[in-house]
Amino acid sequence: MSLSGEHITNINRVLKNIKSEIMTNFIYSDHQHLIIISNNVASQFNLNTIENYIKNIDVINSEDFMSSCLPQSKSYLKIIDIPYIMEGTNVSINFSFIEFIIQSTHIFNDMYLVSKPHIIKTSPKSDIVII
Repeated sequence: MSLSGEHITNINRVLKNIKSEIMTNFIYSDHQHLIIISNNVASQFNLNTIENYIKNIDVINSEDFMSSCLPQSKSYLKIIDIPYIMEGTNVSINFSFIEFIIQSTHIFNDMYLVSKPHIIKTSPKSDIVII
């Protein structure tokens, strides 16, 4: 499913009309979930407003749409001692590879990344990174 920047603009306009201080920054969708990132924690009223907008756009089948909810928790994960160069290649590790590994590992089931992982070398000359 594809939601364009136009939809983000329209959602923000609807939120502004109800005098909300919430603004939608990013929308991610796959076949099972629609994740909306905002500048602040939304109230249930804000969620209902966004939900009503989304149910009325053509790219969403409203019968497939469940209900909105706030995240249960937000945690930070630090992965240490990861090789900077991917094994068997001369290519440095990148965001999409890290996201693929996290999504394909069973310990991360039912977890969603709300931002891109940060890859930081432990020192300028090091071949090890922290994610």
